[in-house]
This record gives sequence, C-alpha cells and structure tokens, in this order.
Amino acid sequence: MARSMSGQEKGYPFATSNIPVDPPSYYQSGRSQGSRWNPKSWTRRTIILAALGVVVGLIIIIVGAVEGVKANRYPDYFPISYKLQDTYSGTDFFSNFDYFTGYDPAQGFVHYLPEDSANAQNLTFASPTSAVLKVDSVNTNQFTGRNSVRVSSKNQYESGLFIFDVLHSPYGCATWPALWLVDETNWPAMGEIDVMEAVNGATTGNQMTLHTSDGCTMKVKRKETGKVLETNCWNETNSNAGCGVQGAPATYGQEFNNNGGGVYAMELRTEGVRVWFFPRSSIPSDISSNSSAPDPSSWGTALADFPQTDCNIGQHFGNLSIIANIDLCGQWAGQTSVYSQQDGCPSTCTEFVTNNNTAFETAYWEFASFKVYQKA
Repeated sequence: MARSMSGQEKGYPFATSNIPVDPPSYYQSGRSQGSRWNPKSWTRRTIILAALGVVVGLIIIIVGAVEGVKANRYPDYFPISYKLQDTYSGTDFFSNFDYFTGYDPAQGFVHYLPEDSANAQNLTFASPTSAVLKVDSVNTNQFTGRNSVRVSSKNQYESGLFIFDVLHSPYGCATWPALWLVDETNWPAMGEIDVMEAVNGATTGNQMTLHTSDGCTMKVKRKETGKVLETNCWNETNSNAGCGVQGAPATYGQEFNNNGGGVYAMELRTEGVRVWFFPRSSIPSDISSNSSAPDPSSWGTALADFPQTDCNIGQHFGNLSIIANIDLCGQWAGQTSVYSQQDGCPSTCTEFVTNNNTAFETAYWEFASFKVYQKA
C-alpha cells in the first residue's frame, strides 16, 4: 500500500518507531517548575511564607494610604462673620494699656518705665492720627541699661481677628522689638503669638512665631507664602525658637518704613492661627473701609499659617493680651552669634547701648490703630 503524504503536506513528520515515548527533558523541566505556582503542591512552610508576604503587602498598602491621608490633613477655614469689638487709636491709645515695670524676662539691657516717666521722657505719646512708643535716644552713659517701654492691653482675648495698622517699625543694632500676644501670668501654658518681631538691623524681614507648651507642632500641610524656620512650637525645643515663619525684607524694618508701613492681620480661631501682611499700597478695602467688616476668606494665601492639625489651638492659646515693646540686647538680639556675626553690629551689645544714644533714633513704633473683631 502506498504511504500517505498527507502528514508531510501539513508539515508534520512521519510517525516512526524511533520517536521517544516520553516528552523531551526541557518540557519535563518546565512542567516541574510550573508546579511551584500550583498551591496544591505547596508545602506547609511555603503556604505560611506566602501568607506572611500577603499580610506584609497589605500592611504596606494600608500604611501608605493612611500616611497619604495624614499628610493631606488640613482644617476647613470656613468664612466667619466678624463685628468690631475694640479699637485702639487716637489720643487715648495708651489709656487702653498697662505699663510693664518689672525685671525684663528676656534678660535685656533695658529699663521699662512706668507710664508717668515714659510720658515725661517722651517715650510714649499719641495724637489723633497715631501713637508712638520709643527707646531713649537722648541720654548717654547708660551703664545699667537704656530706658524703653513695654505695654500690654487691659483687655484679654480667647480668639478673634486682630488688625494692626503700623506706620513705622523699630530697627537698629541692639534692638529687639515685638508686637505680640501672650498671657503674661501663664506662659507658656496659654501660648504666645508673635505678629511682628525682628532684631538689630532687621534686614531679613518680619518673623511670625508661636511659642507653646508641649504638644504643638507644625510639620503638616500648610498654605502660606512665608519661609518656614522651625516646626516645633514647644518652648523647650530649639532654645525656645518656637515655630517661626519669615517674611520678605519689605515686611519689616527700613524698607517697610520707607513704603509707609502696612497692615498686619492675625486671625486666631479653633482651626488655626493665620497672619497676613498688606503693604500700604495694597490694603484690602474691607480693612481700609470703616463701614464694612473684614473678611479673611477674600484675602488669598496668608503670609504665615499655623493650622490646628497637630496643635489644639483652644488648649494652647487663651487669655491673651496685646503687647508692644522694644527690648535691647537680651536673649536674642544680644547673642554674639546674632549681634556680631550675623548682623555685623559693633563692639558688644551692652557697650553699644550704653554709649550710642543717637543710634536709637530709628528705634520706635508708630501705630495708626489696632482693631479687634469677634464673631458676629
């Protein structure tokens, strides 16, 4: 019988008795390796290891998701309707303040004068348009410290919107001026909010800072235009540097003054603490107009933002007085690393204060007004 060629025509080899019965060795090897992925062939040890791998993978996924959510936490700064509560302005500006006369807690080379002496030496005075607080720039040979002033508001606040219209900020070697809020009898338990602060020549801009007891940090999502300096607000960390944010050079000092000053707005609420700065030429109409209440939700991104994410604002801040002062030398301005090396001021800080009265002619605050708003 003739052999059929149909198999050859289809490309298949002829069947012969020489073809091995078993598959090639490489095929057997492949089958053996494939069995590793068949759970039915796994040993108890393999099953346990696989289960552990699945658990670890799930943990990684869950932790990653949780951390992602945590990193994006941010409070809802919903709009608040405000109404005016207190105004500090005009010739009776300082009648709303008490004069501090005790030992300087910041170890400054300064004598804070009582009201009568400050007025007699012309270190505080007010007109219908502004109020001035300054350092003595007349007397020489002040071997025990130079005269200055520190005042604190008679009213205290738990929250609110604070509008500070500032015409001139103090600056110059040895100076440490500040505009801030604090409970003077319960620090740091009730917190401290520095709205304006700088030292010596003040060429690097304004510094806004929170100082608190333990449990307030700012290593979280924030919406601000300033530069973050530190994120732990606890006063016992970083030599009580607090959690600071720094503005541009024009936010304080000589450049600020040359531009006619400006307005600082600070909002203290459960959701956080925010600070805005508006140059004299860019003050929002709801601040400059006496007929309307300010609306922070319309002002855009704040210069400094301290959200309540990892800081319970209600627990860390309360019973706050508004304070304005000009310290000399002390724990910050008088440090050699700051006074001499960073700011390039001459001699030592205390020697400079003692002998150079005219150097303090630019060391004065001038305020147009302070206004405090509360929820309507």
